[in-house]
Amino acid sequence: MDVFLSGYEGLVLLFARVAVALVMLFYGWPKMKSLKSNAKDFVEMGFKPGMFWGTIVAFIEFFGGIAMLIGFYAWVVAAVFGFQMIVGTFWKMKMKKPFNDYSYDMLLIALVSIIIVFGPGLYAIN
Repeated sequence: MDVFLSGYEGLVLLFARVAVALVMLFYGWPKMKSLKSNAKDFVEMGFKPGMFWGTIVAFIEFFGGIAMLIGFYAWVVAAVFGFQMIVGTFWKMKMKKPFNDYSYDMLLIALVSIIIVFGPGLYAIN
């Protein structure tokens, strides 16, 4: 099995890193565009103060997405994303949301775990 993977690990990790980055940028950009609306959403979810938590999450998703895309401290960013997804998963479970509401979070936890353990792959800044 190692012989088959030899030479492709970097590409697979690059693909995982870019996929995570694009997802986080996709969700982070709308939050960055309207921090007040995002803060209101966070208050409605029970995260108070909403401006504080909403802004932190917006910055993590958007700027973390950029850092992940270029591979800048990707393992640190992956750990922060993982923590965010774990919080989201447990919150959704506590709120008795259906599995399809937090399955996305679980998939991201798996992907960022791979990046944390094996690194950012090819074309990373660090």
